This record gives sequence, C-alpha cells and structure tokens, in this order.
Amino acid sequence: MPPRNTNTMRVSGGDARGIRLKGPSVAGVRPTTERVRAAIFNILDDRQVTDRIVLDLFAGTGSLGIEALSRGAAWADFVERNRRQSLDLQENLTRAGYARAGKVYCAEVSRWLEQPPSDMPSTKAYGLALLDPPYRMGDPAPTLWAVWDSGMLDAEATVVVGHSSRITLPEQVAGLGQYDSRRYGDNAVAFYSCRP
Repeated sequence: MPPRNTNTMRVSGGDARGIRLKGPSVAGVRPTTERVRAAIFNILDDRQVTDRIVLDLFAGTGSLGIEALSRGAAWADFVERNRRQSLDLQENLTRAGYARAGKVYCAEVSRWLEQPPSDMPSTKAYGLALLDPPYRMGDPAPTLWAVWDSGMLDAEATVVVGHSSRITLPEQVAGLGQYDSRRYGDNAVAFYSCRP
C-alpha cells in the first residue's frame, strides 16, 4: 500500500494550527488522524500539556508531539526507529516552526527506554508521554510497563496510548492508572495518570 497523500495531514490546534505536515514515506506508518488528535487534546486539560516536556514514542510523522508543542508544550523528544521516517519527522518539526523545540531519536523504542542516549540529561522527566504503536505489534501494555520502569516520567505525568479498539488495556499498569478511554471506530485511546 502506498503512503498516504502528504497534503491531508495538518496540525489541528494551537499556534501551528492548519500547518500541513509531511505524511508517512514508509509503508506501515499509520499517523494518528486529525480527528483523533483533536479529540485527545480536547480531553487533556491545559495543565497536562502547557510547559510540559513531552515524549512521543513510535513517533512516525511526529504529528502527536508536534500537536503538543503547538498547544504549549515546552519540549518534545521523538523516538522513531526508521531512519527515513526520522528525517521526514525532522522536516515536519521545521515546517511547524519547532526545529529548536524538539529532538528526534532514530531508535527502537524498547531499547531507547532501557538505555537512554548518553546526550540526554539524566534529570529529564516527561510530563506527557504519547504512544501510538503500530497495531501489528498487538497489545501495547508491555510498552506501558517499559515506560513506567524507565523512571522517565515525572510525578504528575499523563500517558496517552493509541491502540486497536479490539484490545482492552488494563486499568492499572504499575503506578499508572487508567482514568479515561475513548473509541473512534477501529481506533481507541486510553489515558493514564501517575498514582502514588
């Protein structure tokens, strides 16, 4: 299947609203639709996004992390394993005006979480983590566990997980408790927050 038309994806809200982003150039990359992105950020309140450091895993085109930056996030780190897609993601950051507000890491998510890059400050704590792994990966719960085990989340972090509506995610994953879940056709989104 060819990549989707590059002219159909744009930032849905915030300072960069309406800016067109380059679509996926690699087969199998499934960007979060504009409708679902808008719904996610309508559910999150301002304090969960504004001035937060964001982690976008399985970043693909970077649309989720860029959406967060557009809506007031302070910084975003993007992890995407495909080198070509990582370059396109960097281009999207530039298109949206956030080339200096984010960093793209070309790496496998599980390895990156286990061993963060040496140039990343050890004190960095993410207030918002966005995960939208390929549906072919199946259950994203193991990645949720890995995010928790990484110790990279701050004490009031929010984690948003896109997944197939055929999968039911657990209510609790270590110190993360699910507080909301929505379905949009074949897509579903679960919202977690840190619990003591």
